[in-house]
Amino acid sequence: MVDFNVSMTGNEQIQEAKASPPGLHPHNDARQIVRLVQCSQCSYPLRQPMTLPCGNSLCRACLPSLHRREHITYPMTAGRQEGFTCPFPDCGLEHSVGDCSPDVVLSKIVDVVSNEIVRYRPLTTDTPTLLDERLHWRNVIDSSSDLEKPRSRVLHGGRLVATYTFAEMGELSFQSEVSYTSIATNGDSYAYLDIAVLEHLREAARNETDCQVCYGLILDPLTTTCGHTFCRKCVARVLDHSNLCPICRRSLPMPPSVIAGPTNKRISRIEETFWPDEVAKRTEIAVQEEVIGLDDGITMPLFICTLSYPSMPTFLHIFEPRYRLMIRRAVESGDRKFGMIMYNRSGRPQAGFPSTQFMQYGTLLHIESLQILVDGRSLIETTGVSRFKVLDYGMMDGYVVGRIQRIDDISLTEEENLEAQETSVSAPAGNPIAQLEHMSTQELFQIGLNFIARGRAASAPWLHERVLGSHGQPPDDPALFPYWLASVLPIPDDEKYKLIPTTSVRGRLKITARWIRRLEAARWYVFP
Repeated sequence: MVDFNVSMTGNEQIQEAKASPPGLHPHNDARQIVRLVQCSQCSYPLRQPMTLPCGNSLCRACLPSLHRREHITYPMTAGRQEGFTCPFPDCGLEHSVGDCSPDVVLSKIVDVVSNEIVRYRPLTTDTPTLLDERLHWRNVIDSSSDLEKPRSRVLHGGRLVATYTFAEMGELSFQSEVSYTSIATNGDSYAYLDIAVLEHLREAARNETDCQVCYGLILDPLTTTCGHTFCRKCVARVLDHSNLCPICRRSLPMPPSVIAGPTNKRISRIEETFWPDEVAKRTEIAVQEEVIGLDDGITMPLFICTLSYPSMPTFLHIFEPRYRLMIRRAVESGDRKFGMIMYNRSGRPQAGFPSTQFMQYGTLLHIESLQILVDGRSLIETTGVSRFKVLDYGMMDGYVVGRIQRIDDISLTEEENLEAQETSVSAPAGNPIAQLEHMSTQELFQIGLNFIARGRAASAPWLHERVLGSHGQPPDDPALFPYWLASVLPIPDDEKYKLIPTTSVRGRLKITARWIRRLEAARWYVFP
């Protein structure tokens, strides 16, 4: 811990300045450092900060006025029916209230800064500095208004503490710069105070910026809808197995593929300012791990057999020697995963993919249980993990292996925009299939639920208790319902396959609704 020293001068100041952390200099860049914890809307230090889906942060009280969001029925979760227009110029989009929660990590950092400044002030009451606000041209609206005139204050504690105090008084606009004039009798600029203060802030705030998944400094911080922040890759890793926040266990309405999501800009800037060396080292290690992890070979085993879907069970009887070997290797590796792809029985061409005996899109399966019979055959139960696209393939010991690319759904924002766009247009009359394009997502989901209810009333064989015992009851999540319906509905696999490459919930529900409309039009009353 660095002791506060209010008597350091001359060579001691020079030596201390040389030892100051890299990045922004605590004395020369005091204004930029204070701006890191200052709200761009109200100009006060952040109070109950919230990070928006675009990665920008503001005080909770500075959220714009809310409005009712039209033409959106999915997902039906708390807060998504209300929204606001983002006040940040680099965004300007509509955000859902349901996507905004108090930023836990940023709140802790702001509290640390405030507490350290408060603790430091009484020790530096004899270190006067004149601060003159230099208004940004956008702030100058009416030069005759006292509110728009630059302020000046004599404050204590060095530039960092004085600038923070200036902002805390509500007299320093977020956009404004500050000029400093030492009025000490000995002409001292108190640079050593700023170095000491920043060192204390770095030490006090460091523990608040550890990722609770990998326990290292948060790298490329991504804030979830529940307000917790993790490394971006750690969020993706967690969502590969669960949709729950590792800290609060709330459901995360985020796709596992979060590489394109916005970074938490405030936390990222704070880390780059306070711990630039550690950020650089973490980044270098991450790049090296990514390079090592890149495998241009063909490694994922692929089982050419049937259709499988994410979150749905698939039961397999393994008897061919090549697939017995494949399953044994998957289990022994500890990963317990392999890809399931469907036969291309009709030999239909696939865009950008060579003519093969299998379809290009499939589902990654995880082996839940394995029962090996005395003759070497095995019965396995698997659960779908995610969808993928085969980029390249080859053969190994008689079975196909491939280089695959994960396929995830579009973001909730894109999903909502798609629904709003399609439902805001009037549906054509007299064409039941065309009308599906303009129904709400919830109405499309209801078509499927009503169809299941009618099937049960007619004692449809494909809804027998034995089938439901294997696949479960119809899910109440519209994202999973099409997968469940395709798993139990006796229609051609070529139709069912369309669900796998479709990357929107609404798109999959329209596919299943078209199945139902066609079956109804064919008077499919006697269920097969």
